[in-house]
Amino acid sequence: MTYLLDLMLHIDQYLVNLVKDYGVLTYAILFLMIFIETGLVVMPFLPGDSLLFAAAALAPQGALNIVLLFIICTLAAVIGDTVNYQIGKYAGLGITKSRNAGRFIKGEHLEKATRFFNAYGGKTIIMARFMPFIRTFIPFVAGASHMQYRYFLTYNIIGALLWVSICLGLGYFFGNIPVVKNNFEIVLIVIVLISVLPAVISGISAWLGSRKQSE
Repeated sequence: MTYLLDLMLHIDQYLVNLVKDYGVLTYAILFLMIFIETGLVVMPFLPGDSLLFAAAALAPQGALNIVLLFIICTLAAVIGDTVNYQIGKYAGLGITKSRNAGRFIKGEHLEKATRFFNAYGGKTIIMARFMPFIRTFIPFVAGASHMQYRYFLTYNIIGALLWVSICLGLGYFFGNIPVVKNNFEIVLIVIVLISVLPAVISGISAWLGSRKQSE
């Protein structure tokens, strides 16, 4: 947990070291990280938004190519959600009852994603891209709910394009502004807080709705 927190707060420094140590292989590592966060339901805690922002901030310095970043990260996001959908389709929502999988997949996270999916339908796949944890579980829920794949793929591609382009665009154009660069840790924390805000609002709305029904 300590390492994960350090990674989230200093991801820019980790990326600089990656580029120095691995050069062009950094793109493959970034692909893998985005794919794992979106494709494996047991890895919802990876910092996707911060990762994209920090990677794009290195592009104006010549460390990474913004066009390659966009292509590779978009492909990773689309393929990741597709794999996650297929896992959900064949494993089902009862996976949390499995002795092995249940240790990694939290039932409460899956329940939140299910409620969110039921409330907003297909567009949830787009909205969830900007919500940590939720974005990892929504494709799984879509697969478990047997949503038609052609509809899922459409929302999947649109969501990936929007998520990657917005996060990379913000990092590319604002990541090297002095006030941002000198307070990068704070900026990353703000990104995380903003990204979880929709889930918090949705949770509060659902709670208020249930209270009204009970009254």
